[in-house]
Parts: sequence; C-alpha cells; structure tokens
Amino acid sequence: MVAMCLCMCAGELVAQGKATNRIHISKSSMQLTVYDRNNCVLMRCAIGCGKVRGDKQKSGDNRTPEGEFPIIQIQNSSYWAHDFGDGKGLIQEAYGPYFIRLGVSGFSGIGIHGTCFPESIGTRCSEGCIRLHNDDVKRLVQLVAVGSMVTIESDADRKLTELSCQRISFVQPKINISRYNIRTIPVWTIR
Repeated sequence: MVAMCLCMCAGELVAQGKATNRIHISKSSMQLTVYDRNNCVLMRCAIGCGKVRGDKQKSGDNRTPEGEFPIIQIQNSSYWAHDFGDGKGLIQEAYGPYFIRLGVSGFSGIGIHGTCFPESIGTRCSEGCIRLHNDDVKRLVQLVAVGSMVTIESDADRKLTELSCQRISFVQPKINISRYNIRTIPVWTIR
C-alpha cells in the first residue's frame, strides 16, 4: 500500500511538472518552443499556422488565434479524418497522432496537432490550428499536460520585438577628414 501511494504521488509530481512547462509559438518565425518553469528550452520545432495573417475573428477565417490559452485536452487523433475542401474528400489521419486542444474563447476546435501533410510545416497552411511534424507532436505530449499555458505571438508583436532587440551603433565616416577642417555629425543606424 505504501508503494502504491508513492507511485501515485510520483505520478502527480510528474504531471504537475509537465503542467508548469509552457509553450511559446511565433507565427512569424514559424516556431514552437517549450520552456520549463526556469525558462530553459526543452524543445524547439517548426510549425505551420493559419493561412491568413492576424488574430482569429470568426470560424472559417483561416487565422490562428493570438494570446495566451490553456491546454484543456490532449486527445489521440490518429483515427480522425478531415475534409480540407480541396476536392479530395475525407483524409484519414489528417491530424496526426495527437490533438492538443486549446481553451480559446468562442472556438472549440483550435489546437496543436500533427499532420498528414509534412511538407506544409514552415508555411501558412492551416485553417487556424498549429501543425507540427508527427514526431514533434509525439515529443510535445511528453512535455506538457492539461493546464500548461500556450502563448501564441501576434505577427505585429514579433515585428516590434525584433525591432526593440536590434542594436543601435555609431557609424564612423569612411573618409579621412583629419586633413580637412570639417566637423563630423554622428550618424546612427539601427542594425
């Protein structure tokens, strides 16, 4: 009985540890990163996201939502099928091995999942979900749990972040002005 309690407690600790891991998704760099509670990177992989840029507004707009969302369910999706509306009909195993459902207000079908189209990763290809290579989604479900938080960065946020991280430096003129009596005006550039 003591051994059983220890195993259950250890299982709860593992689940709690996974729940403190968080996911950050950059739509502009097409990348998913998993961080632990100490901000150490546990995983990084390429993604596919919504065909249309911007924040999800309504069902069918092919946009990936932006903001912070909890994982509310992790499902075996290996037997799911989907009709992508391309005239090919229902495609078996369309979502890969797992569907990690996100709690996005107003939308019940948004998640992170595998794909039957591995060539689509790195592109704007989805109806709003985040697509991963199937091996990556298998790895991801080992690192997160229901309750883990997912941040999906807006395209605008990424551009502002990149601009704020750029270095500003002084550029020295390329001519030798020492023999001339000319004052120089500093020129500043953003790199």
